[in-house]
Amino acid sequence: MLPPLPVLSDYGISPEYGFLPAELPLERLPDPYYNKWEAVVANLQGLILSKRLRGVIDRLPILSTAGLEHDSEWRRAYSLLCFMAHGYIWGGDSPSERLPAAISIPLLHISDYLEVPPVATYAAVCLWNFKPLFADEHVDNLENLATLTTFTGSIDESWFYLVSVAIEARGAPILPLMLTAMEAVRVNDSATVSACLRRFAERLDDLGGLLQRMHEGCDPHVFYHRIRPFLAGSKNMADAGLPDGVIYEDGSGEQQYRQYSGGSNAQSSILQFFDIVLGITHRPTGEKKDAASESEKEGIAPQPKHNFLLEMRKYMPGPHRRFLEDMTGVANIRDYVESNRRNDELTAAYDACLAMLRAFRDKHINIVSRYIIIKSRESRSRSKSPEVIRRKVNIATGSRQDKAKPGEKKDLKGTGGTALLPFLKQARDETGEPTLNQWAKRVASREFNSRGKGDFFLGKVDEDDGVIVDVGLAGTWTIDDNAGGICHY
Repeated sequence: MLPPLPVLSDYGISPEYGFLPAELPLERLPDPYYNKWEAVVANLQGLILSKRLRGVIDRLPILSTAGLEHDSEWRRAYSLLCFMAHGYIWGGDSPSERLPAAISIPLLHISDYLEVPPVATYAAVCLWNFKPLFADEHVDNLENLATLTTFTGSIDESWFYLVSVAIEARGAPILPLMLTAMEAVRVNDSATVSACLRRFAERLDDLGGLLQRMHEGCDPHVFYHRIRPFLAGSKNMADAGLPDGVIYEDGSGEQQYRQYSGGSNAQSSILQFFDIVLGITHRPTGEKKDAASESEKEGIAPQPKHNFLLEMRKYMPGPHRRFLEDMTGVANIRDYVESNRRNDELTAAYDACLAMLRAFRDKHINIVSRYIIIKSRESRSRSKSPEVIRRKVNIATGSRQDKAKPGEKKDLKGTGGTALLPFLKQARDETGEPTLNQWAKRVASREFNSRGKGDFFLGKVDEDDGVIVDVGLAGTWTIDDNAGGICHY
């Protein structure tokens, strides 16, 4: 007997809002006992700018979590403490490797309750950190959204978070839609499966349009130098000034360093849901297709590698993580489509979903390249000038330090702590692998590499990172295979 399909409400997931809370995030904790937390966050930008945040937090009392009742209050408290924690760690001239007990003790308790790590996750800064401007309009409309908390107080930072919120909301109807498709597979209703897949592809195209709007309200320079440093975690952050991680003081006197990844869009449950429902398999970064089987043929055990996407599930709220795990056990669409290859309507709809999801990931690579790779190259170029004085140490200034040996390429890391473009490009390419139609498969695997070859209008190649920088009107640049991506916009 087949296991039952997951029921969204069992995991705190809404068919209207998806992985966003069905009950809007609280704008303030109702119990006045927590006014000290609310006061710090209300003045977070000023305290960071004046470099007084650490002093204020060091004087805070250790507040109990006993006054938190509903889940919305626990989520609000988690978001508040995460913003305070990252402001404390990254808000000075050098990062703090110690988090005081006033933050760490309640944060550790709240994180255990919500089943999330005690760090600024995607849930803390996006899923539980928004409000609608007009209650009678849907939150999938970017023009109807505002953030509750930011580090910088800038429009750029709010826009960066809200694009993800809008994508989550706009993608929410895909959840019940694809559960309907999976139920249809069980009764061999190919017409319903095809119809659901077509609607899925159309909605994916819509989500890609939302993602491209990132450029409207978030400036790459502001993101790279002002926003991104606060989102960094404590894992793989030696270059940014945290070689061992961060000590979370708990009063025991025996605390050890902890290392956590920072906020990352890979922690979005809806993006991993898309992969699961379409049967897309992501291998550990750097591992080629069938690499394990080739090693077995040679009698050599494959070397274990780190799967970043699976690691990021640990940073999702517990119920969302369990939903994805349960979905993996019942996903049936890919097998059904493969067993009905002669059904042109079905295979075309499935391939369209893969094509739209691959295009979405292409757009993401474009944004990462513009907002991080290009800005990193510019930072390294400026840092070679004797006039530049590096006063702050963080993930942005850390990229200026060329720690690689001569002839060795050092991968640029994201706030999640992984090599950015190798991971993103591989995830994109793996999205097209299940494509059934041979013509569509060839299109999905095409490499559109158009290096400058010294052409002024295509840009000048930077030897350090393989980036072709836009210097003319064409607006075209690429990142070579070694750097891990190829981007056009």
